[in-house]
Amino acid sequence: MLRRTKSSPINLLGALCAGIAFRVATGVLAQSAADPENLSTNARFLVAARNADAAAMKRELAAGAMVNSRNRLGESALVIVLKKDRADLATVLLDAGADVNLAAVNGITPLMAASFGGHDDIARRLLAQGANARAVDRLQKTAMTYAAGEGRTAIVGMLVTAGVDPNEAYANDLTALMWAAGFGRTATVRALLDAGADPARKDNRGKTAADIAREQGFSETAALLQPK
Repeated sequence: MLRRTKSSPINLLGALCAGIAFRVATGVLAQSAADPENLSTNARFLVAARNADAAAMKRELAAGAMVNSRNRLGESALVIVLKKDRADLATVLLDAGADVNLAAVNGITPLMAASFGGHDDIARRLLAQGANARAVDRLQKTAMTYAAGEGRTAIVGMLVTAGVDPNEAYANDLTALMWAAGFGRTATVRALLDAGADPARKDNRGKTAADIAREQGFSETAALLQPK
């Protein structure tokens, strides 16, 4: 259930929305990037975000582009740049007033993208600005499950501090501890245990975090989860 495919969850998110014709409230429609002169300011802004072109992004914002413009998949520029691991550009967008809770069609929020990518400073800022730590995407995942599965220990700690219960059960009764254990994220497992995560909890197959770690070949992680 926790087995990783060749493509990461974030890279698969676009494929889930293939074929969706999404007209966003900002009025950004399907337009060809082949002739940028014929694109609207908002569309040029999104092309700049997709290309991680900081100068072009700032130029289009100065020209009146809406910072919360979204593409046909509903991805805001903030989500786009975070998926590209450009925390610096995310800072530019947040400074310009980007909506911290604006989700794509597939439910991915900026906080989920930051949690997956391990962008600690951005995650901290998103939470401080009111990002919903419990939002759920179409894969039935949350910022916590992304952070735990990727071993983003600092962000897991931030989410717990923000009020996320370390024993909260997600899809298939999996807890954050099970997600971290299933990918051998020993440091994250330790942090979750310190935060009160219960290693005796079981998923819908009756397996504990230790069972899952053992099945995946992570003996060190499994040992940490054994009853003392």
